[in-house]
Amino acid sequence: MRSTLGKLALFLVLPFSAMAQQPSKKQMQQLIDENMQFAVKQYKVLQDSTPANRMPRSFAKGRSVTSDTEWWCSGFYPGTLWYLYEYTKDANVKAEAERRLAILEKEKRYTGNHDIGFMIYCSFGNAYRITGDKKYKEVIDTAAVYQITRYRPSIHSIQSWNKSKNLNCPVIIDNMMNLEQLLWTAEKGGDKKFREIAITHANTTLKNHYRPDHSTFHIVDYDLSTGGIIKKVNGQGAHDTSAWSRGQAWGLYGYTMMYRFTKDKTYLEQAQGIAAFILNHPNLPADKIPYWDYNAPKIPTSRDASAGAIAASALLELGQYVGKADKAKYVDAAAVMLQSLSSDAYRAKLGENGGFLLKNSVGHFLANSEVDVPLTYADYYFLEGLLRYKKWYL
Repeated sequence: MRSTLGKLALFLVLPFSAMAQQPSKKQMQQLIDENMQFAVKQYKVLQDSTPANRMPRSFAKGRSVTSDTEWWCSGFYPGTLWYLYEYTKDANVKAEAERRLAILEKEKRYTGNHDIGFMIYCSFGNAYRITGDKKYKEVIDTAAVYQITRYRPSIHSIQSWNKSKNLNCPVIIDNMMNLEQLLWTAEKGGDKKFREIAITHANTTLKNHYRPDHSTFHIVDYDLSTGGIIKKVNGQGAHDTSAWSRGQAWGLYGYTMMYRFTKDKTYLEQAQGIAAFILNHPNLPADKIPYWDYNAPKIPTSRDASAGAIAASALLELGQYVGKADKAKYVDAAAVMLQSLSSDAYRAKLGENGGFLLKNSVGHFLANSEVDVPLTYADYYFLEGLLRYKKWYL
């Protein structure tokens, strides 16, 4: 008789045609446990290949790519370690997470762009949630104060990037993700203005970023003096009328999160509209891991595992807030995504891929930057999705 592990190994290497089938809860339980145990071993490889004063970023051409702590992705590696510790209670994983938080903490006063939420909340937020240690909350509270220094009253939004040659006051869809830090801080005793700014930004984004079909522009550029819109462009998408897949996932996650904190049904309806756009799109592959843009000019093209992981995690939360039929639709789709990401098509073998879990993500396709490589946020949301499935649906 084939062992349970043997059955799981076969399950993980099924071709895409079989992968699109809905996994059972027993299969998902096995999948989650195997992925977590694998991740602990694989992340030891990542740890060993990352200098003590740096953060992992990617792996390309056989070499590890690292970043300083100011890079927008710097919080994902320690955040992922905390997810692993939460599941395994492995003391070595916790120790590594603490070491990386120590070098990241100085970024709590970062004002160079909007991404202090990714940097601090995804890392220190998980640390505080799991340990209850108040020193971690103090870091998040400080970060929220510096985050709102980028709020611009004239445009009713947080400015994402600084002014550049081509953009005056850009606000990007990714910024929706960083609102969670503000809402959480307000909810945990912080100034109510954090919540007010987050809601105002979300409303402005809903009004100005989205098309009638619930696809989003990547960038809206504003005139600070008048508050008017200069232009709407798809900086990382295929063209200005296309749907960049990671942007769609950011929006889905962001508006689902907004509903969690506010219970405003406008946000729930927006999240469901975005979910419908993704799940019903004719260019969504059978395994439900999207191409880097839903309207890419040459399909098939590069997949974006990060977009799939973010969407899967978001759909699992969205399933908590809707009726039975919609819940089943979202949870089933997320399960297929997680199953697909666990296959050999997307998940690395032990010791390979520089220690990252997932392959085949896309940073910026048009700039030929980080194409078909691992990315820290793909791993982060992949493990978050697995843990959410276990917590809410098993």
